[in-house]
Amino acid sequence: MRFFRRGRRDDEGMDGTPVAEAKALYEAGRYAEAEAEARAVARSRPGEDEYTAVALNIAALATGAQGRHADAVATYDEALPVFRGLFGADHFLTLKLRSDRAQQMVSLDRYAESEAECAAVAEAAGRGTGPEMAFLASAARNGLVFALNAQGRHKEAETHAREALAAHAAQDRAALVLRLGLARSLNGQARHDEALAVAESAGELYRALPAGHRHPDTGAVELALGNALLGLGRTSDARHRVAVAHDACLASFGPDHRRTVEAATLLEQIDGTPS
Repeated sequence: MRFFRRGRRDDEGMDGTPVAEAKALYEAGRYAEAEAEARAVARSRPGEDEYTAVALNIAALATGAQGRHADAVATYDEALPVFRGLFGADHFLTLKLRSDRAQQMVSLDRYAESEAECAAVAEAAGRGTGPEMAFLASAARNGLVFALNAQGRHKEAETHAREALAAHAAQDRAALVLRLGLARSLNGQARHDEALAVAESAGELYRALPAGHRHPDTGAVELALGNALLGLGRTSDARHRVAVAHDACLASFGPDHRRTVEAATLLEQIDGTPS
């Protein structure tokens, strides 16, 4: 997660500020506490300033992480005019907020809207310069990949994921989620050997990330591995991976988060019980 203040990175400017505690709670995976703290900060501000914007951003992220995806979109809707007023419509921060909002839409089955918004943000970021815009372009293209996969358009998703990975040299969280999107697209095309290899490389990258960067992707690697193993007929191995993913997601995000639901549904499928 990245927060900025007028071009300054969060780790350079957020310590000791009104949003420092909410940020720390979010990065520790304490999402309900982070949401409560961030909303309290937003309510306490005398006007719409940068701390209001960051607090609303944290609240939206933490709400989505708890599986309350409709509430997360509503919070992004509240935050968007604040960001536009403070930073402008084409600023990195405003575009990043739009990208995050669009990715929550997938969890609400608003696939076409998410696809269009992620494509628009990726295009806008591509016209910008600097590492922040490059990061944003990768994040938006990851959302596009997810939306395409959700619509069963796996070949298109694969193309976008590979192009984005080729353009993104850093071995960071953006590379991780793009690899997971690529694995999902390959599983969707029944290319399970390839999906397994990509998921295993994603696992290596996940384990190499700092602990504070791993929480949002809890269970994602295990779920990708489980899908690939199931496609290869390795049902026992698949069930173990998916059960690990489900337990981790349930503990981190709760029962309503899209990844927890996906893992639970796949477990039912493996066990032969009705959905």
